[in-house]
Amino acid sequence: MKEYDYSERAACKLLDVDRSSYRYEPKPDRNAQLLQELIEIARQKPRYGYRRLQVLLERRGWTVNHKRLYRLYRKENLAVRRLRRKRLLRPAVPIAQLQRANEEWSMDFVMDGLATGRAVRVLTIVDSFTRECLALEVDSCLSSRRVTRALEWIIQQRGAPERVRCDNGPEFTSRHFLGWCEERRIQLLHIQPGRPMQNGRVESFNGRLRDECLNANWFQSIGQAKQRIESWREEYNRERPHSSLGYLTPAEFAARGAPLLS
Repeated sequence: MKEYDYSERAACKLLDVDRSSYRYEPKPDRNAQLLQELIEIARQKPRYGYRRLQVLLERRGWTVNHKRLYRLYRKENLAVRRLRRKRLLRPAVPIAQLQRANEEWSMDFVMDGLATGRAVRVLTIVDSFTRECLALEVDSCLSSRRVTRALEWIIQQRGAPERVRCDNGPEFTSRHFLGWCEERRIQLLHIQPGRPMQNGRVESFNGRLRDECLNANWFQSIGQAKQRIESWREEYNRERPHSSLGYLTPAEFAARGAPLLS
């Protein structure tokens, strides 16, 4: 303005700048020292969130509003980086229209407990076509080898299935179980995590098992649990009418259906 002999008013009017903006003098940053100390503490404690950092700042004599601290915390990207849990991704497993026995077996586990408080696991194996319960393996611990042992026993009685449907539990995804299925050329269908209805036939069976057997009995020992659960399995297969089978028992339906695969 001195060079061109312009007044402040004329210069601001020429440049279309408000005179108050021209005269504005920025105030010193009141957060500079606070931010410096915040960064220093955050580097020392990288896993602390902003609330814990606020406590440490208060111990140094700072009195700061948590909202103000959080703005600085976010601005400097000091937020704790949390590792996202890896989730197993599987394609959807189609529900096939079954035509014969041994075309597909379904498996799952059910949990219960003894009168002593000891946990009990039940491996349920169902023929998805005939709805027969092929086995109920009961014990406090059931490994993948126990699963394959139960399957071997069933195969000796009625032949091998074309495929087996199950969830993604460790017993069904172990190297031993995967190798066993591959060796016997049994197709393995793992349902999507969190989608139990993709294995709906065994889930429905598990509901009947819990309602009619597990909830109706008070097991004193593993041996008693095995005996009563096996007795219920025999009753389920041979005496209990099944609504989806036209109120035939699974054994009657299997006897009228297609012959078992060899």
